[in-house]
Amino acid sequence: MEQRLQFWLAFAVAFVAMEVWSLVVHRWLWHGPLWWGHRSHHEHRDGFFEKNDSFALVHAAIAAPLIYFGLREGWTLATGVGFGMTAFGACYAIVHDGLVHGRLPVGWLAAWPWLRKVRNAHRAHHARDDGAGDPHRAPYGLFLGPWELRREQARRQARSRAAAPDGGSIRAA
Repeated sequence: MEQRLQFWLAFAVAFVAMEVWSLVVHRWLWHGPLWWGHRSHHEHRDGFFEKNDSFALVHAAIAAPLIYFGLREGWTLATGVGFGMTAFGACYAIVHDGLVHGRLPVGWLAAWPWLRKVRNAHRAHHARDDGAGDPHRAPYGLFLGPWELRREQARRQARSRAAAPDGGSIRAA
């Protein structure tokens, strides 16, 4: 029983950590030094695959040995982490590539209000991919995207209120 609990705890922690990790990597690496590969995701694509898809292989190269050696050697935590990473990757691909970008036939997922919010938040990230605007803006997370977008909008509103001549105060007419 203790091994089962360890597995599921490791699975859950890895799954959640992957969303935080993907937000950080997306913001600071993909929209930074790795823009050369991620740019393909922000441009029109001919065919099914894009250069950006290769980044998933990095995480698979970490998760696969964790699962393999975890199962072979009885390393419960490694197995849980590997499967948690893999489950996150599958959910990410289904929601991001399928629901958000239409690369998989999963439009029915939009029936769930939270997934609609996730889709709409990520589409806000791509809102100016026509070359007329800056593609480097929040939200960078996928499942945390709605929260991140609300936070960014509140930040912008606070900056605009602070920049207003009257300090953004509301006065009775």
